[in-house]
Amino acid sequence: MKPQKRTIIYVSDGTGITSETLGHGLLAQFEGFEFKPLRFPFLDNEDKVRDCLDRINELSRIEGMRPIVVMTQTNQDYSAILHQANAFFIDLFDAFIAPLEQELGSRYTRTVGLSHGHANPEYNSRIAAMNFALAHDDGVSDTDLKSADVILVGVSRSGKTPTSLYLSLQFSLKAANYPLIPEDFERGDLPSRLQPFRTKLYGLTIAPEQLHRIRSDRRPNSKYSSLENCRYEVAAAERMMRREGIKWFDTTSRSIEELSVQLMQELNLEH
Repeated sequence: MKPQKRTIIYVSDGTGITSETLGHGLLAQFEGFEFKPLRFPFLDNEDKVRDCLDRINELSRIEGMRPIVVMTQTNQDYSAILHQANAFFIDLFDAFIAPLEQELGSRYTRTVGLSHGHANPEYNSRIAAMNFALAHDDGVSDTDLKSADVILVGVSRSGKTPTSLYLSLQFSLKAANYPLIPEDFERGDLPSRLQPFRTKLYGLTIAPEQLHRIRSDRRPNSKYSSLENCRYEVAAAERMMRREGIKWFDTTSRSIEELSVQLMQELNLEH
């Protein structure tokens, strides 16, 4: 049976990151749907707001079905205009802020992008962690590895880079990653630069068939992407990690979000 198609619109007077995060988390619970995302960030004046209103109504008319709007809009007047649209609204402020105001006995600060601001220590920590992850991606540098919170190891294309970046952006972890290559397997030992940091090492593995598909998109019809080579590398990497006492996680059917939370639990860190 074909999935039912629905349009999901992310509306915000800021970047829209919060609304997208909320929307993705909610919609992931529903199977049998194909969600088409549209984004309307930085709706910070009335002209933009009314243009967005017209666009939502146009989509509703064309598709014959109300779009789903996930919204974070701090300006109450603009929010009221947008709510005139023929849409189903998931409004972060209506749903959560009002009850929190009542519980805390305080009015919320109507400031756009406050949670992402440069004055926010958490923001600065995330940026520093992201810069660390980028500087230590794919074994490019081993400078200051002692400062890493976690070092991910695994064969090429097993998910090390996206997981490292997610850990840095979401949890402010300084995450490095290092590829295990055939030369390491032939030598039968961990790369020398990683040996002083064994307690920080965690492995990623993946089903050879999926690794073959991923690598074939990048370098088709090569030894690198062949199923036989993928099977060899995955088996050799798992043998090495088992021998070295490195706990590993299978990325075959795990999302980056799920994998990152499991890593956080393993590291015994609050998130």
